[in-house]
Amino acid sequence: MRKELNGEAYATPPQTQGSILLIDDDDAVRSVIAQFLEKAGFEVIQAPDGAEGLRRYHECHPDVVVCDLRMPEVDGMSVLRELSALDQAPIIVISGAGVMSDVVEALRLGASDYFIKPIADMALLEHSIRRCLEAVKLQRENIRYREELESANRKLEANLRMLQQDQQAGRHIQMRLLPSSPKSFGPYTFRHRIYPSLYLSGDFVEYTLVGENKVTFFIADVSGHGASSAFVTALLKNFTAHLRSDFRNHGREHIIRPKRFLEKVSYDMLRTGIGKHMTMCIGVLDMSTNRLSYSVAGHLPQPVLISPGQKPRYLEGKGMPAGMFENPVFEEREIALPDTFTLLMFSDGILEILPPTELVDKEQLLLKLLESCPCKLEDLADCLGLNEASDAPDDIAILMLTKE
Repeated sequence: MRKELNGEAYATPPQTQGSILLIDDDDAVRSVIAQFLEKAGFEVIQAPDGAEGLRRYHECHPDVVVCDLRMPEVDGMSVLRELSALDQAPIIVISGAGVMSDVVEALRLGASDYFIKPIADMALLEHSIRRCLEAVKLQRENIRYREELESANRKLEANLRMLQQDQQAGRHIQMRLLPSSPKSFGPYTFRHRIYPSLYLSGDFVEYTLVGENKVTFFIADVSGHGASSAFVTALLKNFTAHLRSDFRNHGREHIIRPKRFLEKVSYDMLRTGIGKHMTMCIGVLDMSTNRLSYSVAGHLPQPVLISPGQKPRYLEGKGMPAGMFENPVFEEREIALPDTFTLLMFSDGILEILPPTELVDKEQLLLKLLESCPCKLEDLADCLGLNEASDAPDDIAILMLTKE
């Protein structure tokens, strides 16, 4: 190819296809091989003996070495031994002797190929060199890929450590957002426990005194897992505090009206645009009358009421998940509570760890287990196998209200 520089034509040198170190004490043979390889597009570095060949190798770092075996002082075997120990460039041996023991020894020391001089077909030597260059290319690519992979793994490990630290910090903050357990309001006592499937949980519970005689409490199960779901639980805490402040300062009753609470939280969830929804069961306890008003927003299982002499039973209720639909429909129910009772709310993670495959069977098994479980949160966890559910597929939350 010819180009012009300042109006004068000049030839551009062809791009080299690889560097070859040619070591041979026979000047005529070395010259013939060098000319052929240069015409084939290789860069050829010549050395007239083994000592010079080793020096040029460390100086130039060629891609392939072509070395004669029979040379004075430092012979080809010595060169082969030293270069093989470096485990770098492939070595092609040429020899005029053609002794089988030399062939065997050269191959044992790591020679890639063996040619007997005079080389009748130089194209075979070129083919062998190109095969070695391809192997060198693959080896270098493997080394580069391994180094890149090791670098990526180091970065990934560092990022995972940072993520774990962030998750642990987030978990600590999330636990601080939960109410204290146990917490009593007169004869009523609230307790809770959350078993996260990850560092951060999408389950949340709350109970807070509103005015003098009412306690608003709920259990919520945010869709998904991890940090994004845990973020919504933080919003719930702030949302509840805001409604409580509205009641105290402006008399707005969303905080003590379960249906209106769900409508408000559903509306606000949609407006955040974060693509999350939740199931929820919210209750308002009127301590002056021992009555409970409650609403359910797509939440399973339903609240379970346990009273002396009676089998555990689910409280009826239905409604759409909060934050999923523009105009969700919720219903509000009210019941009189027994003088002594335990009210349990679970997130749906409890159903995941029960063995039956059908939902109805899971719900019936849960009631049956609760018949024999003591109404203490610690004993309940043992009875339901929650302390062994370290690999549960979903978060599990329990909210317990007792009156003794």
